[in-house]
Amino acid sequence: MSNVSLGPVSWERMVRAVEKVRERVLRAAAALEKAGVSYAVVGGNAVASWVSRVDESAVRNTQDVDLLIRRSDLDAATAALAPAGFIRRHVAGIDMFLDGPGAKARDAVHVVFAGERIRPEYATPAPDVSESEPAERFRVLSLEALVRMKLTSFRRKDQVHLTDMIDVGLIDATWCQRLTPDLAARLQHILDTPEG
Repeated sequence: MSNVSLGPVSWERMVRAVEKVRERVLRAAAALEKAGVSYAVVGGNAVASWVSRVDESAVRNTQDVDLLIRRSDLDAATAALAPAGFIRRHVAGIDMFLDGPGAKARDAVHVVFAGERIRPEYATPAPDVSESEPAERFRVLSLEALVRMKLTSFRRKDQVHLTDMIDVGLIDATWCQRLTPDLAARLQHILDTPEG
């Protein structure tokens, strides 16, 4: 156990951290929509959007903003996002838009390219932005495409997101029939071991 003391936790700082992520996704989505650039919100914000449709109290906060765009739209996205304060960077093989000149990689919109593998070892490429639908304030990846992405990545946080969607009844065992055998096996594993 660590003896490091970080001082009292500020409620206002915690709330502001969550608000900053939400503001970032809304600002980026609005800029892309205004410019007519096709996109879809993916990752934790997409999961939160779907979960909130069933049970707002089950929504988990996320620190990431991930957007799915087509590589052919990257320059158009750059032009659309610049007036909203986002600065395009390519860092460690990842394309992102930093939220201002002093921003860190955590304070960025991370780009996922439609139709491309997120990592070389992934068997399934990311879906196309056409597999999206309007949510309350932005376009979000369809539930089926989101589930496929989470099962493909299958990191610990992806497994937690899948469990959140299972817990509110968005996905269940019947989904295994819709998936490729490898992804179905991963979903079945989560269903069989809900506590991890």
